[in-house]
Amino acid sequence: MRKYCLALDLRDDPDLIAAYEEHHRHVWPEIIQSIRDAGIVQMEIYRVATRLFMIMEVSETFSFEAKAKADAADPAVQRWENLMSNYQQHLSFAPANTKWVLMDRIFKLT
Repeated sequence: MRKYCLALDLRDDPDLIAAYEEHHRHVWPEIIQSIRDAGIVQMEIYRVATRLFMIMEVSETFSFEAKAKADAADPAVQRWENLMSNYQQHLSFAPANTKWVLMDRIFKLT
């Protein structure tokens, strides 16, 4: 199974951060289904201050391109993404229209 780690920042506002976390305690069932349908087997999001880290374990069928295409065609995912945009801010070095930025692994203990 492949693993990906991604980063994103939240807006620096304690009330917005609390609301973002509350939304993630009650993720809509349609969003969970879209994640599973994409071949994402496990997903975790961690936060330190305003920085978020997402860790995804994916099946061999997963592709970022296919997930993006499916998300663009899914009205529920689009509503969720629009809602989350109220809390998120793009990393300063991220390409335009990129929220989550793929991280490079620099160490692995084996």
